[in-house]
Amino acid sequence: MRKEDILGRWRIVDWRQDYDDGRCTYPMGQHLRGFIEYSAHGMFCVIEKAERPPLSASQWTAAEADKVSAYSSYFSYAGAWEVEGESDRGTVIAHHVEHSLYPNWEGGIQRRTAQMRDGLLYLSARFEDGTPEARSANLIWQRQA
Repeated sequence: MRKEDILGRWRIVDWRQDYDDGRCTYPMGQHLRGFIEYSAHGMFCVIEKAERPPLSASQWTAAEADKVSAYSSYFSYAGAWEVEGESDRGTVIAHHVEHSLYPNWEGGIQRRTAQMRDGLLYLSARFEDGTPEARSANLIWQRQA
């Protein structure tokens, strides 16, 4: 897959985490919204649970429980990106994270394996290998016009 094939905005269709022990979870539920955009200037990803409840006060004065709920129902990160090459599982895309709601990713590289099937972009990643939480994150995206 070439970089030109990936450029553009893609709407999230599904985000599933498949654990090595057989568990399957949906981090933002099965009703989610968001997009990933790849451009010549960088990439940006935002995913949220559909129908997030509003905070009971401003973002600065809301109760801690409301803030935790808001944080837990929204995810985003952005930075530069590049196609690193091909692997036996697909095209390897490197996201050089500059900004992230999850600060641990900032300054790091998030690699995704990409495949294009039936007009959909499939991105997958491995997390926490060698632990009881080892899993594959599998996201499906549909190109937006």
